[in-house]
Amino acid sequence: MYLPIKPQRSCAAAWVEAFAAVDGEQGREAHNVIIDIAEPLTVSAADERIINLADGFLRQHEKLPVQAVANTIFPEALYTRFGAPAFIEKFHAEILPKIRRTNRWSGYYFERMTAYPTQGGDPLNQLWGIVERIRDEANRSLNKFELSLFDPERDIDNSPYGGQCLSFLSFKLLPGTEKKLALTAMYRNHYYIEKLLGNLVGLGRLMGFIANEGGIGVGSLTVISTHAVIDKPRTAQRSDVNDLLATCQAAQTESEAA
Repeated sequence: MYLPIKPQRSCAAAWVEAFAAVDGEQGREAHNVIIDIAEPLTVSAADERIINLADGFLRQHEKLPVQAVANTIFPEALYTRFGAPAFIEKFHAEILPKIRRTNRWSGYYFERMTAYPTQGGDPLNQLWGIVERIRDEANRSLNKFELSLFDPERDIDNSPYGGQCLSFLSFKLLPGTEKKLALTAMYRNHYYIEKLLGNLVGLGRLMGFIANEGGIGVGSLTVISTHAVIDKPRTAQRSDVNDLLATCQAAQTESEAA
């Protein structure tokens, strides 16, 4: 059982298509939704309008805006300001202590990417390790750049809510005249209103960071939502969600017709 979404050029366009597809399913939920984005860093004028529409909805209903959700995956402003790998140290020394919720889950996937606990005691910087292996000319592997977010020691409990939703990232180097980075991301649970667009933007920026530091190009982004739901903020009516989808589809249609 799976629900393929028609491949899209950008993150915003893919969000609208996935939003509409899952909204049309029974119970407004689906399993194994497959989203494919050809150019995850592309942001057209129509994409900006869609992101602004989503932002307005999220802010109105007291949810994190798109950029804040994207920052949980990759803090782009920190990278731009301090460069790599210094921005990773800055995140753990100054940002993480302010945002940490509990020792189990800070709410930031970037924490687990750069400080995953190990049996030896020293946390593992999975993300920078991938960059270093891509840079290493002696490393001939194209398919061995995996990154785990799910932690069975911290994440298994009886709560139906909370905790990590992004479980695993699998990066690939696509051969060609210019090597390009592809990414497949797996989510155990996915809220398509509150989280999906910000997640796509954040994953695209993560790919851009690795590609930039590794001296390669950016390829496609594939996201598998093993469970997807059209969530509704507590303060919103179902008609508000319908209106959001309709206005975003209109923005996309106008762009295609231009």
